[in-house]
Amino acid sequence: MTQNQNAAVYFVDRHAVGELADKSAFVEVAGEKRTLTYGELGQESGKMAALYQKHNIEREDRAALLVLDQIEFPIIFWGSLKCGVVPVALNTLLTSEVYDTILRDSRAKVLFVSKELLPVVEPVLENNPYLKSVIVVGEHSSNYSTFDDELVDCEVRGTLDVKSDESAFWLYSSGSTGEPKGVRHVHGSLQFTSDTYGAKVLGIQENDVVYSAAKFFFAYGLGNAMTFPMSVGATTLIFNGRPTPDVVVNILNEHQPTLFCGVPTLYAAINAYVDAGNPITGKPRRSISAGEALPEDVGKTFEKHTGSEVLDGVGSTEMLHIFLSNQSGDVVYGTSGIAVPGYDLRLVDEAGEEVGTGEVGELLVNGDSSASDYWNKRYKTRTTFEGEWTRTGDKYERRDDGRYVYCGRTDDMFKVSGIWVSPFEVEQALASHDSVLEAAVVPFEDEEQLLKPKAFIILNTGVDSSDLDETLKEHVKDQIGLWKYPRWIEFVEELPKTATGKIQRFKLRG
Repeated sequence: MTQNQNAAVYFVDRHAVGELADKSAFVEVAGEKRTLTYGELGQESGKMAALYQKHNIEREDRAALLVLDQIEFPIIFWGSLKCGVVPVALNTLLTSEVYDTILRDSRAKVLFVSKELLPVVEPVLENNPYLKSVIVVGEHSSNYSTFDDELVDCEVRGTLDVKSDESAFWLYSSGSTGEPKGVRHVHGSLQFTSDTYGAKVLGIQENDVVYSAAKFFFAYGLGNAMTFPMSVGATTLIFNGRPTPDVVVNILNEHQPTLFCGVPTLYAAINAYVDAGNPITGKPRRSISAGEALPEDVGKTFEKHTGSEVLDGVGSTEMLHIFLSNQSGDVVYGTSGIAVPGYDLRLVDEAGEEVGTGEVGELLVNGDSSASDYWNKRYKTRTTFEGEWTRTGDKYERRDDGRYVYCGRTDDMFKVSGIWVSPFEVEQALASHDSVLEAAVVPFEDEEQLLKPKAFIILNTGVDSSDLDETLKEHVKDQIGLWKYPRWIEFVEELPKTATGKIQRFKLRG
């Protein structure tokens, strides 16, 4: 008889009744500061089948999770997998209109929503033709039912027997190009990422305490905060608010996580916060970064402050987690490292031919965590998932030593005087100046309708922008070349980003 390949068996059930049953799987570091043990997770997630039955939600139906990072999230997520209902984790920072689009696109029959987020999504619920039920997580005053009340009297049921290739859950892409897409993943992908990146790069262990600033709804955060620690019986710290530098430094100082998972913009902000006189005493044994390429200066500064090297890596919603990364003890800041064991990489030109060392090409990846498809987007599926290979949309250069250097998104690259310019390369040069906190570079037409770099810059606190334009232009010329410097510089208070920290450069091009 074939072994049950439901991902919940590996991540939940084997710990729930074993020697780790009484160990904390999740610990909230704010609010009520509740804990959820592996045994409690097994018990409570086992009740979800009965809850769904009450609401006539059946196998393969979708359940939308608009839930903050709180202990109910893993209960609903794993409980759904246990009974074959497909959880759809939603970004918690979107607008009512976008939620309306996603709920209709996914045809979710039930919505679980944290009480704090109900006012945002409630205006679009009444006219939704697919939703049968809305269940609120937390005490509230609306007419919808409450999750605790729904679950309390439900009986515990066993885990459904499924194949590893069956659809398990959906994530909606971050929409760096403005259009979120439903990305469908299978049961087997979860353990594959744990066996590859989690085990062989992150090196997670049972005694680790993990804090991921990236949230559960983000593919990067799902691995960091849930599947990786659960694969070995480690403990995850969860925080349901915004991970501002002061909050994150406080978590690092007070709770002393051994593994920290952030994004480049957060690392830069933490560095600025510490440089402003706020001490950081947390010393993670290992830190990781993804979402966008980590500027060299940002990584070196964080390591100087904490003693923790930052393993910069590259992943995607389509591949579920990181497939290209620096390795512990072998970090070269300014590069994305080498392929994670278990993945193969190629760089190709516009004709699909492989490019040589030192040449720029689009990155393709081959690995068993690849999504099955985009929901209801056949053309986009066919142009992204090409057999065993997945197009990333990222431009890279492979150096002589085999390391990959990020050059930018395929649609962000542009030519100046006939030579390709990487926005990220210019941004990294700008960020290496002491006055600059963050930068974004886009193509802009000059008087002759030729493209040249334009920079949008956030300055460090207290820095005066007067007469800084020419200084920064000369700095870039000295760093990376005369033709790459930004012809125009605009100082701004913030940059448009997705909730996962990726700069939305298309919003700056207008």
